[in-house]
Amino acid sequence: MENASDTTGINFILLGLFDYTQTHLFLFAMVLMAFLTSLMGNTFMIMLIQVDPQLHTPMYFLLSQLSLMDMMLVLTIVPKMAANYLMHNRSISPAGCGAQIFLFLTLGGGECFLLAAMAYDRYVAICHPLRYPILMNQKLCLHMTAGSWLLGGVDGLMQAGATLSFPYCHSREVNHFFCEAPSLVHLACADTVIFEFFMYVCCVLMLLIPLSLILASYSLILAAVLHMQSTAARKKAFATCSSHLAVVGLFYGTLMFIYMRPKSSHSGAHDKVVSAFYTIFTPVLNPLIYSVRNKDVKGALRKWLVKHFRWSQ
Repeated sequence: MENASDTTGINFILLGLFDYTQTHLFLFAMVLMAFLTSLMGNTFMIMLIQVDPQLHTPMYFLLSQLSLMDMMLVLTIVPKMAANYLMHNRSISPAGCGAQIFLFLTLGGGECFLLAAMAYDRYVAICHPLRYPILMNQKLCLHMTAGSWLLGGVDGLMQAGATLSFPYCHSREVNHFFCEAPSLVHLACADTVIFEFFMYVCCVLMLLIPLSLILASYSLILAAVLHMQSTAARKKAFATCSSHLAVVGLFYGTLMFIYMRPKSSHSGAHDKVVSAFYTIFTPVLNPLIYSVRNKDVKGALRKWLVKHFRWSQ
């Protein structure tokens, strides 16, 4: 049964992702496993990049920031969802809801621009290898990273503040497993048409501007690769970019499915499943994709294992 606090006061009620059937209990356990795997995988990726001098390059610094964003994203969503489910208490305070909206949009928006920065890094490395230390210097790398966090933070702050400024005088039941701005705005007892339009435009810009930069970078990369005479060089270039393209496809595919569809085609059940994919399961796949497809990461991992587990040889 739900606690009394779920139906009284000013808290919102998160209807959640799971019921209490055996099938849903199994799925909940899978989500917890994915959460722990994501935390361990991204933490280990950050640690590996920090301790191995060969990975102290702009490419891997940006990758460590991607892992940090993914780790923070699952920490923003899963612990509250799991606590509510286990305690049979689905309530969340307005402050908690605002924090989730802010952090989710900060990390999601920041990751969009960070993926664009990673695409530019690959473009410079493949198309201008001799000028790479100049075009992709440490200062520019730090500026791009800070800009990604800042743009995501501004978007998150504006949307969280505006969403919670509306009066919620009727049902406070949110058909989601975390506080997402579009799900809350639908419950407001005020005219939200202008804000929904602004929110839609903002989301489109946050998605399409970085995606356009990514597509432009990879179009130039493809043109350069096709002009390479060496087959080995082509294979190396494709291998270098394939991991990043896989991450971009997973991340943007699910986000665009949620935020760029017509409102009439939205389904609460489908939206929750897709949201679970990009907030819970994509952060699990990112470190796996980069470690399996990247020789430098595999080499650093092998050295670390040899150094710390000599007894296993």
